[in-house]
Order: sequence, then structure tokens, then C-alpha cells
Amino acid sequence: MIDFNRPAIVGKELTYIKDAVDQGMLCGDGKYTKLCSAWMKERFQVNQVFLTTSCTHALEMAAFLCDIEPGDEVIMPSYTFVSTADAFVLRGARIVFVDIRPDTMNMDENLIEQAITERTKAIVPVHYAGVACEMDAIMALAEKYHLKVVEDAAQGVEAYYHGKALGTIGDFGCYSFHETKNYTMGEGGALVFQKNEYQEKAEILREKGTDRSKFFRGQVDKYRWIDYGSSYLPSEMNAAYLYAQLEEAEKIDRKRHQIYNYYHEGLKSLEEQEKIQRPFVPEGCKHNAHMYYIKVRDLETRSRLITYLKENGICTAFHYVPLHSSPAGRKFGRFSGEDVYTTRESERLLRLPMFYNLEMSDVEYITEKILSFEF
Repeated sequence: MIDFNRPAIVGKELTYIKDAVDQGMLCGDGKYTKLCSAWMKERFQVNQVFLTTSCTHALEMAAFLCDIEPGDEVIMPSYTFVSTADAFVLRGARIVFVDIRPDTMNMDENLIEQAITERTKAIVPVHYAGVACEMDAIMALAEKYHLKVVEDAAQGVEAYYHGKALGTIGDFGCYSFHETKNYTMGEGGALVFQKNEYQEKAEILREKGTDRSKFFRGQVDKYRWIDYGSSYLPSEMNAAYLYAQLEEAEKIDRKRHQIYNYYHEGLKSLEEQEKIQRPFVPEGCKHNAHMYYIKVRDLETRSRLITYLKENGICTAFHYVPLHSSPAGRKFGRFSGEDVYTTRESERLLRLPMFYNLEMSDVEYITEKILSFEF
């Protein structure tokens, strides 16, 4: 059976985990947390990086730093993971869902303005499959209406929009290093931002509401409870695993693009026959080969294809059930305008196996089986 996903292993993960143990400090903000943060600061040209236990927690930190309060409204797509909404619902916000573009599966930037009300506090673009939302348009709206922008770049690590790393364009960016992502630490994430004015508040929030970071820098003689906070620090063992991956980012990136490009070229004929649609990457966007998906005619066709591929030893997956159609989505949010594409396109989409250690012979086999399917 060909797995849908397996966490990447590139070589030094266990060596660095052992070294973290030998350092005698397994809690957060040790040697490897600092190395990961420094790598991201340099690589993505961003001023502040806070490694977290998950992208969910990075989003929660961003919601707090945006001063989201009960009754505020936050605009985002319905086609996203629950964490995108949860982080703001926990602060008492009302979620306003906007329809997606059928070409990228990203929030339609042309529908955001009509969703803005006097209660709107933030816009949360989700960069689906590592392909950027139209950030120039979104940032222009945010400036016009004095809104915060939180980029859900869980799938967007090492993807770019007109030369800028995803996650570094809005007020805050949130990354995921879950085991399904390009670079992993098992469970983990990061909050990134450019404005240094948020540094102290973010440190306090991440360190259980204390000024512990200042204490370790020698800026105070003891650390105290300062404000609301929680425990968002990953262990050094997780950070050690991640650093081994970041050191080999180019190698991981090359292999994932090799897989992506094989699928893309191999399935071109099916798109030309109008049996499927392949992913679309707008001009100015550099994707990160986070996933490869195809869109078939309808839900019935997708179900048949999933069964057929499983019978042939291939695990595939569809993605999100639109949040606005779920019980919590109806409780905590509303859909702005008409759901033209969100549900329809979500029912057509099928994700193919994509991971660093996937053999190219398996990629060829998967492609051949899809080509032989009766659409």
C-alpha cells in the first residue's frame, strides 16, 4: 500500500535529538529552538520568529496580539482547517466566511470588502496548497479599513508572493510543522511578524503570562506574572528534529517539486480531455509543492476514484468539509454572500500521495492508475 503521507526523514534528525538530550535541557527555547528561529529569520527576512507547539497555537497567539474581543468579526474562507476559526472563536469573535476562487481554492479577494462591517477586526487569508492569496488586494483593504491581517500560512512555508515569503506580508503569519507538512517536527508551528513592537507582548503570552524571557536575558532579577498567557513552547527534541529538516530544506524542496512536476505533466492529457482540473498557480506566486491535487467532475466521481485507487494499493484523501456547513460553523459564524464555489469545489478535490520519501516509481504507478480510470 502506498501511503498518503509519511513524515520526512533526511538524515540528522536522531543525531540532533540525541544532542538535545545531551545538552541537559529539553524544555523550550534552548539551542535548537534558537537555531530554528534564526534560520527562519534569515531565510524569510522576518524580524520576529516564535516557535510554537502547533500552528493552532500560533493562530491563538496572533488572535490575542490582534486584541480580538467578544463581538468582533473576523473574515476568512470557509474552506480551511478548523484551527483557523477556532483561534478567533476562543477570543469571542464571530466568523464571517467568504467564498473561494475556483482556480486556487483561496479566498476570493473581490468578495472581502462586501463582508466588512463596523465590527470587522481582522482578515485571515489562508494560502491553500502553498499558493498565495492575492495579498496586494487584501493588504490594501486592510489599510483602507484599519484591519489586522493574519496569514494562515500553515501550508505556505517556503512559498512566496512577488518575492515575499508567505507569512511575512500581513501583521502576523502562522506556520505549521505538523508531520504532514514539508518540514516537520511532529507537532509544531511558528508565529512570525515584522513589527518589533509586538515582541514583548508575544514573549509574555508564550511564556505563560510571565516575563521569563527578560529574566533569562538578565533584564529583570526575577520573573513575574505579567498578563494573560499560556504554554506555547515546543520541547527541544521537537525543535532538534525540525532543525535537521530546515538544514536540508533545498533537498526536500527539490524532491517535492520533482513529484509535483511528474504528476502535473503526467496528468496533463486528462485536463486537455476535460476529465480533471490540475492545480493553478497565478503569476507572481511561487508554490512550495506542499500538495498535489486534482479536481474531478463531481462528488460521485471522486468517491469512485478513491475506491479504485485504494483497490490498487494507493491511499488518497480529500480535504476540508467547509466550516460554514458544520455545527460549530453555524453556531460561531455566518456566510457572507452566496456559496457559489466553496462546497462545489471542495467535493471535487482529491489529494494524491506527496511526501519526501515517496519513491518516484510509486509516483509513476499512481499516475498510470489515474490515467487508466474510467472518468
